[in-house]
Amino acid sequence: MTETSAVTVSAVAAASTVRKATIRDIKPILSLINAYAAQGLMLPRTEFDMSENIRDFSVFYKGENLAGCGALHFYTPTTAEIRSLAVAPEGTGCGIGRAIVGALEQEARDNDIEAVFAFTYVTEFFARLGFQEVERGELPLKAWKDCLRCPKFQNCDEIAVLKRLKALSGPFATERATLIQLREHSV
Repeated sequence: MTETSAVTVSAVAAASTVRKATIRDIKPILSLINAYAAQGLMLPRTEFDMSENIRDFSVFYKGENLAGCGALHFYTPTTAEIRSLAVAPEGTGCGIGRAIVGALEQEARDNDIEAVFAFTYVTEFFARLGFQEVERGELPLKAWKDCLRCPKFQNCDEIAVLKRLKALSGPFATERATLIQLREHSV
């Protein structure tokens, strides 16, 4: 990161904060997410879907305008997915995505989550935040339920990334150990 971009990130972070979304944020979130969905980069969302899941979302505003959003969706008592991460095109590279992911990670830690994962096209972004690429099979099977409604289900090109927040135990560790054992026995 150059000195100029570090100043930009700091200035953005100081000028705005990430907060939990409310019902009033649904329309701007839908507009941002569905603009990316129209390009095939995200799953489209409906007003009903957003109303049902608004408590998963956090938002970042610059003034009166939504600059970014993201959601933390719990899958097991120890794992959660960061999803629907979107930054308005004019805000990319300014630290907005980093601020949202940081807030979502803190929310995960506050809930004693051991690992967070995401499906993404932007692995470099997540790598800078400490995520590592993983095989999809390492993720909880429940995460695949959202894949069923994706238009790219049969030909998915998203990459799974994972960040461990603390030592693994519980269902995720059990699922992962089972997968490792299955792989060893099938070789």
